[in-house]
Amino acid sequence: MERVKTGIEDLDEMLSGGIPQGCVTTIIGGFGTGKSTLALKFVHSGLVKGEKCLYISIEQKEEDLIKSSALFGWDFKPYIEHGTFKIIRLSPTFLKTTIAKIESELPELIKTFAPKRLVVDPITLYEMIFDNEGERREQLFKLIEMIKDSGTTSIIVSESGKESPYVSRFGLIEYIADGVITLRYLRGTEMKSVARVIEISKMRMTEHSDAIKPYEITKDGIVVHIGAEIFGEF
Repeated sequence: MERVKTGIEDLDEMLSGGIPQGCVTTIIGGFGTGKSTLALKFVHSGLVKGEKCLYISIEQKEEDLIKSSALFGWDFKPYIEHGTFKIIRLSPTFLKTTIAKIESELPELIKTFAPKRLVVDPITLYEMIFDNEGERREQLFKLIEMIKDSGTTSIIVSESGKESPYVSRFGLIEYIADGVITLRYLRGTEMKSVARVIEISKMRMTEHSDAIKPYEITKDGIVVHIGAEIFGEF
C-alpha cells in the first residue's frame, strides 16, 4: 500500500508509515491546537518531494497563509510561482458564489490540476452555510465523495464541537472521512497545567496507534513525542 507521509515524523510512525494513499482524513480540534499548522506541514512535505498540492481556504487569505507558514520556515512562494501549489480562497460571506464554485469549478480544477495532496481548511465554515441539517449532510457527502473519487490524499480541517473535543462541530465529517485525528488540550487538576495531545481515533485500511501522545507547536511546526507519556496530575 502506498502511503503519504504527513511530514511529522512521530505522527507518521503512529500511522504505520503515513496516511494511506487516496484517504480523506479529518483533523478535529479547538482553537490554538495547530490544525492548520498540521495541514500546512502536510502540504509542504509534499511540495518538497515535487508533488502538486491544492489548498482550499475558507477562512484565511492567501497572503496570511503564506506569512504564517513562513514563521515555520516553509516558503510557499517558489511553488506557487512554479505552478505546483495553488491556494484557492472561498469566502463563506458570499454563500451562493462559494457553493457554486465547490459544486461546479472545484471538480474541474481537481481533475485538470491533479493534486497529489489536497487540504480544505476549515470545512466547518462550509457546513455553516446550510441551515437545514439534511442539506448540510447531503452537500458534505457530495464534496467528500468527489474528493475520494479524484484519488488525491486529503486533509479536511474541522473545528471541534462545544460539547466535546472529540467530535466536530456538526458531528458529520468524522463519519464520512476515512480517518480522524484529534488535537486537543489536556488540562490538569485545578487548572495548574495544560498539555496538547494527539490521538488517531480512526484510520481505515491500516493499523495505527491508539495511544494518546503529547505534542508541541515549535518554531519548526508540530512535534509529536511518541516516546513520552502523560504523567502527573493529568
